[in-house]
Amino acid sequence: MECKPTPDETHTYCSHTAYQLKPWWRLDLLDIYYIYNVTITNRGDGWLHETAGVEIRIGNSLENNGNNNPRCGVTSLVPAGSSVSFSCGGMEGRYVNMYIPKIQATLTLCEVEVYGT
Repeated sequence: MECKPTPDETHTYCSHTAYQLKPWWRLDLLDIYYIYNVTITNRGDGWLHETAGVEIRIGNSLENNGNNNPRCGVTSLVPAGSSVSFSCGGMEGRYVNMYIPKIQATLTLCEVEVYGT
């Protein structure tokens, strides 16, 4: 998933959920891969908290929408327009989930990069 600048390049389009309990987003890779790195890019304006506390989950199960798969990492506060990368050590999976457990929140993602073999 990639953010797309508007023609004047002052804004980007990002994906976001509704304000809800335990929001999540899932990428289906359509096959099983060994995932070595996941990079998340935050939006460039003042809503930094919408990428805080996001768990990155990787695996093959769709139990709980894939949110019970093993965890690669958890984000802290990502500065506006910045990216954070997580080394996942070759975790095996078809599904890559972004999940904020336990709270009401909006999950916003402007770019997600997944690297594996």
